[in-house]
Amino acid sequence: MPVPHDLSPWSMFLSADIIVKGVMIGLAFASLVTWTIFIAKIIELSVVKSKLRRSLKTIADSRSLAEAQFALGSKTGVLSAFLSAAMREARLSAGISSDAGIKERAASSFAEIARAEARRIRLGMGLLATIGATSPFVGLFGTVWGIMNSFIGISKAQTTNLAVVAPGIAEALLATAIGLVAAIPAVIIYNHFARVTKIYFEQVGRASGAAARLLSRDLDRGHGGPHVRAAE
Repeated sequence: MPVPHDLSPWSMFLSADIIVKGVMIGLAFASLVTWTIFIAKIIELSVVKSKLRRSLKTIADSRSLAEAQFALGSKTGVLSAFLSAAMREARLSAGISSDAGIKERAASSFAEIARAEARRIRLGMGLLATIGATSPFVGLFGTVWGIMNSFIGISKAQTTNLAVVAPGIAEALLATAIGLVAAIPAVIIYNHFARVTKIYFEQVGRASGAAARLLSRDLDRGHGGPHVRAAE
């Protein structure tokens, strides 16, 4: 086994076995993916939270679904989807259903929209969880493989001289260190986003409640009349 000129991480990487090198490269790529997801999700969640908060404030004084949609204008988002679903259900059910039936079907549509939004927001978080859970074990595999090769090299050299033994073991342990470097941020970032998304989903719940209240208000006001005409 070649002995590196120094024990810097780069020198140890260059001197490592091809399998250990592959493990290190894979873990480095996993770490890059982690930080890419972190940056993308930070931007995405900041935008959607701010947008939904402004939209809820915009429709706070609206008296009907049509008025709320007019206030939002061309804005898109989960709140607009809730309002559209409520108006569509009211239009389709006009004259053939009780108010309770309309509300029940609208609530079902709201639940589907909320689930779709949850899937969209959680996109990438499963990958973070996988990286956080598996990276230490992948690094450990690289370490075990490297140490095994080190012992084989020691056996062939028929010496236990520290200068011969230390570099190979250090290279092997570097794989575990990189695995931890990949895993620890992934776990921290995953837990952070779990908290942040929970707050956002509470906002989504408030948006669903706001649309449901406007639908109920329209139904009580005209039993499907005004808002249906507005939707058409």
